[in-house]
Amino acid sequence: MEPKIRVNEEITAPVVRVVVRDGKEHLGIMPLADALKAAQDRGLDLLEVNPHANPPVCLIIDYGKYIYEQQKHGEQKSQPQRRLKEIRLTINTDKHDIDVKARHAREFLLDGYKVKVTVIFRGREIAHPEFGERVLNEFWIRVEDVAKFDQPIRGEGRTMTMILAPDKNKIAKYRKQLQSNQQTE
Repeated sequence: MEPKIRVNEEITAPVVRVVVRDGKEHLGIMPLADALKAAQDRGLDLLEVNPHANPPVCLIIDYGKYIYEQQKHGEQKSQPQRRLKEIRLTINTDKHDIDVKARHAREFLLDGYKVKVTVIFRGREIAHPEFGERVLNEFWIRVEDVAKFDQPIRGEGRTMTMILAPDKNKIAKYRKQLQSNQQTE
């Protein structure tokens, strides 16, 4: 639980260090009554930001605006972060390189990220979308034991993409199999 913020007359310290919100003006250490008067002269509030300092630190600030900013910041924190990693391939990507990138994708999926796999067509390669589809299908074969399609293969201009999401059931089965393999060794 957050400690309650003290404002104006709620502040109990007899002497406080006063700073104006923009940080450009430092009024120094003064009695609480003088600090309250300085805040009132500016049409603002006195807000205790560090009650444990000696003397406590107070800001001269618009308290309503401060509360609004804190709530807005809290809402931004509570929004889910988009967890998406991207892997880029071409139709000429070698099988070994696909293996390496699939291994990275597997790690991302096991960590809970979605993976966007993109095949980029260069020049006249766009005339053969089946080659891009073949590369994406090869990639899918390497990660299908821990993933599911979030968005199937589709072409978008000079790219072809698919989005894979971690499949909790497949991942649990995969981890269980890994444990049993380690125990038999």
